[in-house]
Amino acid sequence: MTNNQQESVWDYPRPPRLERSPKHIQIIFNGVTIADSHDTYRVLETSHPPFYYIPTEDIEMEYLQLTPNKKSFCEWKGIANYYTLKVADKQVVNGGWFYPNPTPEFTPIKNYVAFYPSKMDACYVDGEKVTPQPGDFYGGWITKDITGPFKGAAGTWGW
Repeated sequence: MTNNQQESVWDYPRPPRLERSPKHIQIIFNGVTIADSHDTYRVLETSHPPFYYIPTEDIEMEYLQLTPNKKSFCEWKGIANYYTLKVADKQVVNGGWFYPNPTPEFTPIKNYVAFYPSKMDACYVDGEKVTPQPGDFYGGWITKDITGPFKGAAGTWGW
């Protein structure tokens, strides 16, 4: 994709596809850069903006604590666990998630962490501030290169 091309989420596959991303990913929470990476994966799934998964070595893990008794199931990736983020006096429960034992197709993102951009101060892809995917359940990252409509947006089938 060149800089002037856009990706439609309706061209993304189902089941979802995992691909490496060389883009510069940064996440800011309570004024602290908690993640900064050039070595991520993104998941592409029909109707969703990409989700970025970041290796723990590129995350300030001292700000993340495992959320007890919180799990969810994805038919494609397996069972996810969640992290609560805490930086100084600010906390967000279930601000990030990861797959400790993903399905074989998603083994490369084992223990990589994805974050909800709606719960962070800011998330960036190659310096561009991300717009969070609508809806509290979804964690997609919308940039100028990604077009919808997106699952979870008002008027999009009530998902």
